[in-house]
Amino acid sequence: MAWNKKKQAEEAPHQRYTRTTLLIQIIMSVMAVVFIAPLLIIINYSFKTKKELYLTSPLSLPSSFQLDNYKKAFDKLNLATTFTNTFLYTAVSVLILALLCGTTAWAIARCRARFFKFCYIYFIVGILIPYQALFLPIYIIGYRLNLTNTRYGIIFMYVATGISFGVFLMNSFMSTVPIELEEAARIDGCSVFRTYFTVVMPLLKPAMATLIIMQAFQIWNDYLLASLYVSKKELKTLTVAIQSLFSAQTSDYTTAMAAIVISVLPIAILFMSLQKYFIKGMTVGAVKG
Repeated sequence: MAWNKKKQAEEAPHQRYTRTTLLIQIIMSVMAVVFIAPLLIIINYSFKTKKELYLTSPLSLPSSFQLDNYKKAFDKLNLATTFTNTFLYTAVSVLILALLCGTTAWAIARCRARFFKFCYIYFIVGILIPYQALFLPIYIIGYRLNLTNTRYGIIFMYVATGISFGVFLMNSFMSTVPIELEEAARIDGCSVFRTYFTVVMPLLKPAMATLIIMQAFQIWNDYLLASLYVSKKELKTLTVAIQSLFSAQTSDYTTAMAAIVISVLPIAILFMSLQKYFIKGMTVGAVKG
């Protein structure tokens, strides 16, 4: 009798753990379906005709998988131009942010002077203010400096609005870089720049990947700043062009769904390429800091 009670007591925690795990798996499965369903509906609609869009349910498959909507999206959005513009704005802005945020965070983390502490607080305050609230002063400054309707102007604005978060993110990872490596590099005669680019920067790959993915996602999908700073047709981004498919009079939903699928592909490829570093960066930042 006593042996049976002891066995039941040993099995009880295992049973509770199994039930808890099962419940968590069910909840996570339901959440996964909730998040995946809209994406599947968008992909499904991108292959449907306008008639099927209104007469069939969102989950019903199209009668035939045709690429007419993707061809229309390529023509209506002037995809060769808008896609190139969006890629250029995103790539250059993210590259500048990665270089600036890394070096700035390294200087703040290693220097103990009050000036650098003030700079860190300054960047933290910049995170607390949403850049949507700064649209008017941003536009006024850009207009007076002749930065509106220019490629370098919108790139400069993306860098200015993203640098605060980038410095905060990179600074939290600096504690994972052993300072002894930097001291050894200085003893060997490395300059400040060589120390950073050959010793510190390779150790910040997870942080860089996290910064690149988050900033690229934000810039690639940005609509407000792109529509505010750019009015010339040859400088418009993909997101601004997609918005033109929706109007009060008529909306071409099937073509818009195809355009959305095209716009998602580059970011999805980027995330899958840097997923290993991104997950490692998020976990290291959560444990150490």
